[in-house]
Amino acid sequence: MERGRRDRNMADKRDRIFRAASDLFDEHGFESVTTRQISDRADVAAGTLFRYASSKGELLLMIYNERFAAALDEGIVVAEAASDVVDALLAVVEPILASARTRPEDAAAYQRELIFGAPAERYRAEGLELVARTQTAIVDVLEREASRQGLDPSPTAARLAGRTAFAAVHLAVAAHAASAPTDSADDLRRQLRQIVDGYLIDPSHERNRQ
Repeated sequence: MERGRRDRNMADKRDRIFRAASDLFDEHGFESVTTRQISDRADVAAGTLFRYASSKGELLLMIYNERFAAALDEGIVVAEAASDVVDALLAVVEPILASARTRPEDAAAYQRELIFGAPAERYRAEGLELVARTQTAIVDVLEREASRQGLDPSPTAARLAGRTAFAAVHLAVAAHAASAPTDSADDLRRQLRQIVDGYLIDPSHERNRQ
């Protein structure tokens, strides 16, 4: 019974920290919020906060990982039903793009934490798993399109095209953070179309023999 109470208390503190950080980041932006503000709003000691996340960057990863995981699941379902391959790709990466549109600085900070964060941190590892899931979903879209066009898709070609598509998405996030022109969405769609077209003519594919 004592352990059950302790576990519930820990879960309650984690939830309060999560909500406090999420609300403060949304209200003021990641860079403007301090861990002291988060601990005060969550009504926990600063030392307690750091038992759940070792830094403000880890808190950002914790929050965005949860948001992206749920949205990615929905995006994959939409992608499977899409009739156009570029629409399918955009459905998969929509969680990233939506974050860049609404909170460009925080989206860029999330990218930075994923790339340069401490290797052993739990939430960075979870974020990198989400990146891998996203890339896998992109590859699945490309391979489905190749099969639809009567090709036996090359795994290597799909993997490389998937990486290129993912890189284009992250450049779009950087463009939002830099207050780039509003046609960046159209640019991304055209980039994805070029990537798909190049992927489909890759000589490593084989034509299905009926």
